[in-house]
Amino acid sequence: MTEHLSIDGGTLAYDLTGEGPLVVLAHGMGDSRHSYRFVAPALVAAGYRVANVDIRGCGESSLDWEGYSRTDIAGDLVALVRHLGGPAVIVGQSISGGAATIAAATAPGEVVGVVELAPFTRKQSIDLTGLLRTGRYRAGSTQLALTMALGRLSSWRKYLDLAYPAKPADWDAEMARITTTMGQPGRMKVLQAMCGTSPADAGAQLANVPCPVLVVQGGADPDWADPRAEGEKILADLPDGLGELAVIDGAGHYPHAQTPDEVVALVLPFLARTTARA
Repeated sequence: MTEHLSIDGGTLAYDLTGEGPLVVLAHGMGDSRHSYRFVAPALVAAGYRVANVDIRGCGESSLDWEGYSRTDIAGDLVALVRHLGGPAVIVGQSISGGAATIAAATAPGEVVGVVELAPFTRKQSIDLTGLLRTGRYRAGSTQLALTMALGRLSSWRKYLDLAYPAKPADWDAEMARITTTMGQPGRMKVLQAMCGTSPADAGAQLANVPCPVLVVQGGADPDWADPRAEGEKILADLPDGLGELAVIDGAGHYPHAQTPDEVVALVLPFLARTTARA
């Protein structure tokens, strides 16, 4: 059942299922909480209370927020944790990975662990060598740039095709759902706004994160020429000993939907260690 949380500026939609320590799932831009459709049930079955949220401007959450930065999204996630009675482990993908970092650094009493899936958590620069040498990175960057500049749904669909090197069994239905949602008035404007935000606000908070962090990268993610190197840079900016990195070979930018079994196998031991300490 969809529930709603009204906070300054709008309303967040989320599902809450299960009993146990709280885990909040936050998706990436141009997507919705449905992207965790394979992971959420596995976490509930393992004994966790799972809040799966549509981040601001996405899914069933409201439009017309004043901003769509990682700092804005982090504030929403902290508000949801407080509303549900945390503390929580936050699992954030892409833009929400950066938001989860900010939430952990700014609300340490509410966030006891962070899982970052294919996260944009550091200020990015164009990798010219990577563009020349890595076809998937060149193609993905091109389609993202076209999406941001022109707001074309066709460019977003082409990016998603690259971002899922192997397709889930329900790919056709999922693409139809995304196409319908992104075709709603205002949704593409939100995606463009999120594309235009910088992860620098998250990068500035990495040194202030006090809790354990698990970074999961897809080895075939088209958002970086070298996804492993990006993950290693995130760990280097965290306090010593807090971060760990896992790379799933063959996975793209959405490992939780493309390779959910591998993601769950990585996340469950992290949750057990982290929530035990909390």
